[in-house]
Amino acid sequence: MSACSQIQHQFSRYLDGDVPGTRMLEIASHLERCADCAREFAGWQQSQALLSTLGPTKVPEDLALRLRVAISQESRNSARERLSRFHIRWENTFQPFLLRAAAGFASAIFLVGTAAMLIGTFASPEEVEARDQPLESSTAPRLLYSSFQPADAIGDHNNPVVLQVFVDGHGRVYDYKVLSGQVDVKTRQSIDNLLLFSVFTPAHSFDQPVRGTTVMSFSGISVKG
Repeated sequence: MSACSQIQHQFSRYLDGDVPGTRMLEIASHLERCADCAREFAGWQQSQALLSTLGPTKVPEDLALRLRVAISQESRNSARERLSRFHIRWENTFQPFLLRAAAGFASAIFLVGTAAMLIGTFASPEEVEARDQPLESSTAPRLLYSSFQPADAIGDHNNPVVLQVFVDGHGRVYDYKVLSGQVDVKTRQSIDNLLLFSVFTPAHSFDQPVRGTTVMSFSGISVKG
């Protein structure tokens, strides 16, 4: 590799100040003597100046909600893949064994059932008392509050916006679907921000928080969940 090639190969680090002091002096001295390398280095300086004028890229306002949606969808896909692999293993490993044992198992059930019927004929049945406690029915998510207030009303009395909102077990929205109503880009941004900063009581099943869905309607300033 020629001396010029070695110098040009280090232009990026030289601009960032990421070379030792003695090497910086060598590169500076070479640029003073070599017109070709000086022109090449000037192009690097101009590119760096143009990039610095662009400034940082603005993060989309709905990035957090989109990330939660993507993570949630990936989790659901992974669960389906695990279930599919388990189903294949079940069919290949256990199902043939169960089919071979089915005849013998059916015969055993028949014999046990016959014996139980004969015993029940001659034995006096005891009085049975129901002691089961009724289980609490499952509940849907409920909106607690939202720390975001849209600048413009969402929907109106003549054209309400109705959403199906998907809430995780921590009371946070991870997805939603518009069921009815006209939703433009500005309205969708307001909905994204509203749901992003909303907190729900999660759905419950058997007293445990689970994922669930709820329906929300927007008609002007009113929000019903």
